[in-house]
Amino acid sequence: MAGISYVGWHIWHVLPLSKGLRWSILGLLLVCFACMFLNFGGLPDRMPLWLGSTIYNVGFSAPIILLYLLMTFLVLDIGRLVRLVPKAWLHDNGITSISILVLMVAVFVYGYFHYQHKERETVTLTTQKSLNGKKKLVMVSDLHLGYHNRRAALERWVEMINAEQPDLVLVAGDIIDMSMRPLLEERMAEVFHQVKAPIYACLGNHEYFSGEPAAQRFYEEAGIHLLRDTAVVVDDLCIIGRDDRTNRHRKALTDIMRHADKSKYTILLDHQPYHLEEAEQESVDFQFSGHTHRGQIWPISWITDAVYECSFGPWQRGNTHYYVSSGLGLWGGKYRIGTQSEYVVVTIGE
Repeated sequence: MAGISYVGWHIWHVLPLSKGLRWSILGLLLVCFACMFLNFGGLPDRMPLWLGSTIYNVGFSAPIILLYLLMTFLVLDIGRLVRLVPKAWLHDNGITSISILVLMVAVFVYGYFHYQHKERETVTLTTQKSLNGKKKLVMVSDLHLGYHNRRAALERWVEMINAEQPDLVLVAGDIIDMSMRPLLEERMAEVFHQVKAPIYACLGNHEYFSGEPAAQRFYEEAGIHLLRDTAVVVDDLCIIGRDDRTNRHRKALTDIMRHADKSKYTILLDHQPYHLEEAEQESVDFQFSGHTHRGQIWPISWITDAVYECSFGPWQRGNTHYYVSSGLGLWGGKYRIGTQSEYVVVTIGE
């Protein structure tokens, strides 16, 4: 509330408009911010799909816009304190108002189109373990399918994955965003059947937010092989999937690895990249995680970089290699500022 009050106070004073228009603009901004709380209350599920999507996108865009307005006004206030910014710039000033509007529009138009562009990251891994030829895998995380990432987006992503002609597709959780309703209404399960390779996945925390039993049924309908604290051998690879740490009763990695074939090249899917030392201790060859989104926008990326041992990109501990993905999709407002949306093409061979 302090941030909203601070930004609202500045908007009130900088706009060269009548009191009625200023109240209208502030009221509109408050309504947009209130949509975020309506989203958490499940209101979109009780609306037509198009309206629920609108409420979702407006509500979860509002705090991001608030953050950038907050930073803008802080910079102007600091500039005023050190006498670089005249006081008149912040009071009834049309030029300042238009400049801030143009800045916000430019930043968020860039952020939106940057999100639409998916980076292709490549990882090449070598091993002394026996392989029947090189393996090509596409790995993704954090699709967050729902009110903002709808069926049309999923279809584009599937085309992109198929173009790689992978042997396997691995998903490190959060296929689902917050609600099952958009996935069921738009029959997204059938889109996954268009993927021309087997799909293996673990759960993420958002599968629990959306309702884990319903999420599991969706995985089954989509033909996705769900790995929950288990390991399977697929050709020359041993794929291990951990349940998300949201489930406090998930198995310890030590217990799961007792049933893993360590003579094969082992790949661990664990949605949240905490305690990376566990994979190293169990001699896992490669761990793929997501969850962090690397904050989605700057400067939140500074926070995730501080919280996680590795919040984005390749990493190594001993002989264990890691990749923490910033995600193919994202949660909330569809903006990438200072981060990227990506899919990872992994080649394993001698």
